Formats: sequence, C-alpha cells, structure tokens
Amino acid sequence: MPLLPSTMCLASLLFWTGQTASTLLMSNATLVLVRPEVTAMRPLTSLGVPRYHQKRYISALDISALLDYHNSIRASVYPPAANMEYMVWDEWLASSAEAWATQCIWAHGPSQLMKYVGQNLSIYYGRNSSVIDLVKIWADEKRYYSFQMDCNPHCSWLCSGVCSHYTQMVWASSNRVGCAIHTCGSINVWGSTLHQAVYLVCNYAIKGNWIGEAPYKMGNPCSACPSKYQGMCKRNMCFSDLSSNRLPRF
Repeated sequence: MPLLPSTMCLASLLFWTGQTASTLLMSNATLVLVRPEVTAMRPLTSLGVPRYHQKRYISALDISALLDYHNSIRASVYPPAANMEYMVWDEWLASSAEAWATQCIWAHGPSQLMKYVGQNLSIYYGRNSSVIDLVKIWADEKRYYSFQMDCNPHCSWLCSGVCSHYTQMVWASSNRVGCAIHTCGSINVWGSTLHQAVYLVCNYAIKGNWIGEAPYKMGNPCSACPSKYQGMCKRNMCFSDLSSNRLPRF
C-alpha cells in the first residue's frame, strides 16, 4: 500500500509574545498521517547531515537542564500517563541537531531526516536567556491542548492554538532527545534578519505527533509500560537504567 505524505505542516507560524517578547518558535512540522513502514535509522550522512568532529554546541549543564525539564513535563501530564517513557540523551540526535543549527536556517530540516525524527525549534534574541526559557514556551502550549479520553478508533486533534511542540515533548514513546544550541551571526526569520540570535534545535525519537493517535495512554503511572522496561518505574515513568544513555564526555 502506498504511503500518504509523511508530513503535514500547520497552516501558520507562531510569533510568541509575552514576558520574553523576543522568543520565537517554529510551528512543529512533525504532524504526520501514517507511520513509515521502515523505521530503522539510516546513517546521518545519507540523510543530508554532514559529519561533525568539533566540540558540541551545548554544555553538559544545558544537557542536564534540558533532560530534567523534559522529564518533569512528561512525569506531570494530566490526565496521568500509563505508558510514559523516561527520556534520555541521544548523541545521534544531538549530532543531527547540531548540524542543522549551525546552518542558521529558520525551518525544520533537513527534509530527509524529518521522515524519521521529530523536531522542535526555538530562537531567542536580545537580552540573555537560559536554555529553559527556550523550551518553556513549548511546554506552555499545554493550555491549548485537550486530551481526548476516548479514541474510538482514532483520536481527534483537540487543540485551540499551536500544541505540537508540547505533544512532541510528552509523546510517550519519544524516549530519546538530542539538542544543539548555536548563536547565529544572522538568521532570516519570516522576512526579518536577526543578529546574534540563540538558536535551539531539539530532535526526538521515536518520532511523535502521529495523526489519529494520542500522545500517551491514560491510566495509573507505569501500568502499561512496554515489556522492555521489566516493570521498572521512576518518577511516574517507565525506566531502564542503560549505560548507553549516560551523558557524553567533553
């Protein structure tokens, strides 16, 4: 059976205003219609991502902050999640995020990679800001999202604004994330050129935001964890203490 188009962009881009009025985010382009039949990850170079051998564009402190924030949001979803998986850092995803961030293009990409991973983008210009300020606006989309209690047989998309950054953050099976932060000397954002803008790219796997599916199963925490977790639970999330998920050394 032929696949439907793999991505569907939201109709508009969001200019976020508030206390941090110079923070922008890109409407998430990971709302997809069907899961691809082939889910194995391909080499980065075959997906349009060049190899990078220099030091990471993100500090160990920022990595810890990003992981802690993502997991705090995932652990506190309401209604509670029965199958929420603990999120860990992934160097493959970080490398691909780094390669894209350094190109200073305000768009999701590269296009080949978007078939396999989810992606959230944020950019900040003006006064200094922490990495959490760049991701908090994704989590704040929760106020626009309504969890559908009964998906029979498919879930409707119940959102009164832009929600897909938040739903990617709390997609239960998206248990790996890798991000990069890069300061762009100049970057074109919706026709305006920003200077010395801090650009954050976060890539996620398994890719979330599938049309017709809820981000997670509602129920008692850890009551529907995949079997690979062998009943282990941490902070209301399915947990596996894998040595391969340790933070990278710099």
